[in-house]
Amino acid sequence: MATKDERYRVVNRYMLLSLATALATMAIKGVAALITGSVGLLSDALESLVNLTAAIVALIALRVAERPADHNHDFGHGKAEYLSAGVEGGMVFLAAAAIVWTSIRRLIDPVPLDRPGLGLALSSVAALMNLAVGLALIRGGRRHRSVVLEADGKHLLTDVWTTVGVLVGVALVALFDLLILDPIVALLVGVNILWMGYTLLRRSVVGLLDATLPPEAVQRVHAVTERYRVSESVEFDAIRTRESGQHRFVYLTVLVPEDWTVARVHELSERIQADIERELPGGMTFVQVAPKPEPLEAG
Repeated sequence: MATKDERYRVVNRYMLLSLATALATMAIKGVAALITGSVGLLSDALESLVNLTAAIVALIALRVAERPADHNHDFGHGKAEYLSAGVEGGMVFLAAAAIVWTSIRRLIDPVPLDRPGLGLALSSVAALMNLAVGLALIRGGRRHRSVVLEADGKHLLTDVWTTVGVLVGVALVALFDLLILDPIVALLVGVNILWMGYTLLRRSVVGLLDATLPPEAVQRVHAVTERYRVSESVEFDAIRTRESGQHRFVYLTVLVPEDWTVARVHELSERIQADIERELPGGMTFVQVAPKPEPLEAG
């Protein structure tokens, strides 16, 4: 099992890969847009500029999120990842606005495309690069529980579908000389990017509002408490969870008989904490103890 420092180094390498890919694809798509004069390809290049900026912001956020707890942040800096996703969502909205504005102008005044074949070839190369890196980022994000990696990977895959749509539009323009298709495709790209920005912002807000852990992780916590309920004849109350980037927190109250000694209660609490953190590597568990209510007497 990888340590926290090892996870950070792996995630950091993924983000550097994303940064390099964003630089390369932005340059390739920018050249394709300049060669052809296509507003659709220009919209695709603008989205790659968003990818580049987002990768830079995400890299900074990861470094902040991995800082240890200090006197001002008792629970660490994990929420920096959600701030990164929020910034990325905001930038996506700005890119979409620029695309829509440019598309409307081109709808009013259509312009013929120049050398569309070369533009299509260049953009296809960029799309394949984004596809490979996007899939790698999503796998890495899930493996290392990184919101930033997963969000960036999904962003790249959305970029791939955007590029495919643009390529189809440019190909149709070249084949049938329907100039109006180019700005229409760009408008559709803008709408798609707006939706992507909304989903990123929503996930950021949910994380900042202390959402619970995913259902699968919560079930693992309840499986541990159920074992102790059976083996130790104790009860549990107020089991709560929250997620902060890669950090996971569990808060629970264990109800024990009133005649238990402090030593026995302490030993049980440490075992429960260790078992839950074994189920949720990298998590933190806080156990509170309270007396178990006496059963009501009949009559």
